[in-house]
Amino acid sequence: MHNNDPHASNDAQDGHDDLAAESASENAELEALQSQLKTLEASHAELRETVLRERAELENQRRRMQRDLEQARRFANEKLLNELLPVYDGLEGGLAVEGGDLASMREGISLTLKALLKVGENNGMVQIDPLGQPLDPERHHAVSMVEAPDKAPGTVVTVLQKGYVLNDRLLRPALVAVAKD
Repeated sequence: MHNNDPHASNDAQDGHDDLAAESASENAELEALQSQLKTLEASHAELRETVLRERAELENQRRRMQRDLEQARRFANEKLLNELLPVYDGLEGGLAVEGGDLASMREGISLTLKALLKVGENNGMVQIDPLGQPLDPERHHAVSMVEAPDKAPGTVVTVLQKGYVLNDRLLRPALVAVAKD
């Protein structure tokens, strides 16, 4: 059976053309999607590499900071100890002297003590010597009360052990005797 209708072959041709156009459109869309996928994959790889590099850099920075902190802890007292070396030298020199009179030994010990106190001051330490001052329970520890008719009650009359403050924080209170009421 042969179809003699001239429109029939046109309809078949149009259907074939429609399929071809649809297929071409799908191929173009597929190629566009594949191209977009490749672009996204490349972008993903780039971002992944950036994240890995940043993570490695953060880890390296953390290690450097940890190493620097450890070094700072190990050598925090270096300045103080360098300042103490002349005091050690003075004490060793005083002990090395054979004989000598008591006055010169006292003078040497006094100079060494002054040098030691100066090192403390350079590092924020202040000596508390409250002799003649009113008792301050924040900085003084009264260990006894004594008769002192010429002193006002509550006044420090004897310092048994001097106290020390480091940068406005009490290291050790002064041990004192106070005048009775």
